[in-house]
Amino acid sequence: MTDENDPNDPNDPNVENDPHVMNKENLLSGVKELGYVVYEVSGLADWEHFGVTLLGMQLGERTSDGFTLRTDEKAHRWIVTEGPADDLVATGYEVEDPAALDALVERLRAAGVEVTEGDAALAAARKVDRLFLTTDPMGNRVELVHGLADAPTPFASASLLGGFVTGAGGAGHQVLMAHGVSRETYLAFYLDLLGFKVSDIIVEELAPGVVADLIFLHCNGRHHTVAFGDMPSPKKTHHFMVEVDDIRDVGLAYDRCMDAEQPFEMTLGMHPNDHMFSFYVFTPSGFSVEYGWGGLIIDDETWEVKTLDRLHSWGHRPPGVVAGLLAAAPNPMEGNH
Repeated sequence: MTDENDPNDPNDPNVENDPHVMNKENLLSGVKELGYVVYEVSGLADWEHFGVTLLGMQLGERTSDGFTLRTDEKAHRWIVTEGPADDLVATGYEVEDPAALDALVERLRAAGVEVTEGDAALAAARKVDRLFLTTDPMGNRVELVHGLADAPTPFASASLLGGFVTGAGGAGHQVLMAHGVSRETYLAFYLDLLGFKVSDIIVEELAPGVVADLIFLHCNGRHHTVAFGDMPSPKKTHHFMVEVDDIRDVGLAYDRCMDAEQPFEMTLGMHPNDHMFSFYVFTPSGFSVEYGWGGLIIDDETWEVKTLDRLHSWGHRPPGVVAGLLAAAPNPMEGNH
């Protein structure tokens, strides 16, 4: 299931042309990208409309308990299954090759982490050559995989002017809830064992006594592949980010979601750390999707980890606040007729 022209191959002379690719040492040491996510949802029809019609993804295939969604040449990036959780149920992180997978599993087991190999049926369902299953300190299921297959047909969106940004940067990024697990504990898993690196930290006092404290991690050039915050939420995930390569597609998706009366978490804005121009819209399951453009690419040779004091450079306001401000603004056209 591997591509002889795989842009993530560190031995490929063209690998240096992809800005998401980190150095060869990093590629061979652990996770190289976020391959896919698995969501369990209670409303399959609503989710298909959300993913395909509103976000511009392509329906991959229908399965016995749901369907898959594509954002690029891969067989799938999102796997949607029917069930009551309405939450993230697994994340597939891809490594470079079989030897890297074996080495990563050995490192986890040496640290006392339980790891089991997935059977052939699960590997076939995930469309990977091999996979191993474990859990992070928060209890999130982690699937370590190699050889995520390409789809038999090219990616085609019925809505996008351009495409989604994936490649060596993987499917996107996600922000997960720490649920009281100490930062030291989960960083020992993600940094020391899986091979992620810290991008930066944001600490902002949102209100007196209410502090948002998030840490962002990367495993390739994408500014972050996963981030963690101890926010009050019963869910495992806060959001998943998909990035498009044409800024016009952010506006078009914004309008599609608005016209469909899909609830928004945040209106258009930009983050100070990854420079993503984006909006946040709620999925039918109650967590969010960040839909963005223009994300920062990290060069580990020059990158400096910083602690920032704000989550948003501008915008990203709650829709109720925006609606109130717009409604309160005087209308200069009144009385001119």
